[in-house]
Amino acid sequence: MIYVTRLNHTPVVLNAELIEHVETTPDTVISLTTGQKFMVLESTEEIIRRVMNFRRAIVAPCAPAADAAVNPSCGAPDNQSYGQR
Repeated sequence: MIYVTRLNHTPVVLNAELIEHVETTPDTVISLTTGQKFMVLESTEEIIRRVMNFRRAIVAPCAPAADAAVNPSCGAPDNQSYGQR
């Protein structure tokens, strides 16, 4: 999720995964895959930076732990509970 500001200075939170494209016309228009469009105060470059930071935040907890046993919440099961019911 990213925070953006509509032209009337109302904050809104968008699901970054639903962004289809961003245009500058001269206002910044964010088009979602749902068909919704949002005109926002932030620049296209700022939207890109916020989406990148959002995605980094999702991946960051997993990045330092190369060994799944150290951080089993990163998608690889630990050896103690895998296959047990």
